[in-house]
Amino acid sequence: MITAQHLTKRYGDRTVVTDLSFTVRPGTVTGFLGPNGAGKSTTMRMILGLDAPTRGHATVGGRSYAAHPAPLTEVGALLEARSVHPGRTARHHLRALAHTHGIPGSRVAHVLGLTGLTEVADRRVKGFSLGMGQRLGIAAALLGDPAAVILDEPVNGLDPEGVLWIRTLLKSLAAEGRTVLVSSHLMSEMALTADHLVVIGRGRLLADTTVTDFVRHAGTGAVKVVTPDASALVHRLTAPGVTVTAEAPGHLTVRGTDAEHIGRTAAAHGIPLFELTPSAASLEEAFMDLTHDAVEYPATLEGTAA
Repeated sequence: MITAQHLTKRYGDRTVVTDLSFTVRPGTVTGFLGPNGAGKSTTMRMILGLDAPTRGHATVGGRSYAAHPAPLTEVGALLEARSVHPGRTARHHLRALAHTHGIPGSRVAHVLGLTGLTEVADRRVKGFSLGMGQRLGIAAALLGDPAAVILDEPVNGLDPEGVLWIRTLLKSLAAEGRTVLVSSHLMSEMALTADHLVVIGRGRLLADTTVTDFVRHAGTGAVKVVTPDASALVHRLTAPGVTVTAEAPGHLTVRGTDAEHIGRTAAAHGIPLFELTPSAASLEEAFMDLTHDAVEYPATLEGTAA
């Protein structure tokens, strides 16, 4: 289990993380989401003892990372895949890590096979592609057979086969009862991989919930309605927070209320409905809806056309 309690980090007069508390539980894949500059990397660094919090503390398995005699056997992490000496081979890099943590050499061969690097294990890292570097970083994270795994953007640089492999790997690690915390900007991938979400913006907690509940409560869901009396229905649905868009004659998209309310309203006023189909927001839409005020560098597409 990973626990953050009131984590705060300041650099001079700039506060990067503010009073952040959450728990990452075993047996689930927890997605750690937020816009650029939200404080995700700083938070992960504080969990791993690489940055000292200004206030608060974090524990892995009930104690601080620094208190573990062999940290790689408790938590494996990928924060920067390229932090490997370019002149070393993948095998030598992993052997060195294993030696410093008292990890059996057999684990080196195991994680090389697990990450698909066996055939290139004796090549120098400087010749590795971005995707191969990511795989080596993940191999290092899993070297100690840790109870907890923290991965920052693990699919970066991977091809579709590699992305599917990561998804399967994360789910299998969680199914084994491990604690899995993964940061990613790929919402479509998080929707397929994560069970739980911790979302932050400008260093503050915005959401700590399941993926299902996060999407269900997003304000971006819509209801598709087909009726021969669209104008009457629009009139009856008019209310603060409700928006109705006519996609085609008799075809409406309603936001701000649910299908049950629309159906009851139509029935009460004798308005026939040919279709009433709710559509939940995607994870990406829900994320954008929640974090739109926390984007560090908001941009507009207006006026971009020549």
